[in-house]
Amino acid sequence: MAGEKIVGVAVDFSSCSRKALKWATDNIVRDGDHLVLITVQPEGYYEDGEMQLWEVTGSPMIPLAEFSDPVIMKKYKMKPDPETLDLLNTVARQKEIVVVLKIYWGDAREKICEAIDKIPLSCLVIGNRGLGKIKRAIMGSVSTFVVNNGSCPVTVVKQSDHEP
Repeated sequence: MAGEKIVGVAVDFSSCSRKALKWATDNIVRDGDHLVLITVQPEGYYEDGEMQLWEVTGSPMIPLAEFSDPVIMKKYKMKPDPETLDLLNTVARQKEIVVVLKIYWGDAREKICEAIDKIPLSCLVIGNRGLGKIKRAIMGSVSTFVVNNGSCPVTVVKQSDHEP
């Protein structure tokens, strides 16, 4: 148990976050580790039902078997893409790792940094959408904020220019 890491990957189920997830599973995650996918939904997505209970703390940890089930994910108003689920199921089986999803609501920058401390993570991998300088200045970069404010090692996996 002493050698197990808790590796976090920030995901929004885009091609960019899928690339970060693939990089993490190829380069960081080892047999027996825990892989925690962190996703942040905009505020307002928790208006109905039990999600109001998790507004502050985020959802409970959702095991891979449950977040692979469309019926369960519908209650969280999320739809993980099949490519990501396939990758996760394959890695979980091959490396015998524990995979869970944690959903937060609010500002992605703040909630990802909060997750680093609350879970707590050994390290975090995050994708970079490759915003230009102007868009990054106006919108702000989640990855830059997390690198500068996160309390664990953060790896940014860049999306190359020719990828969608």
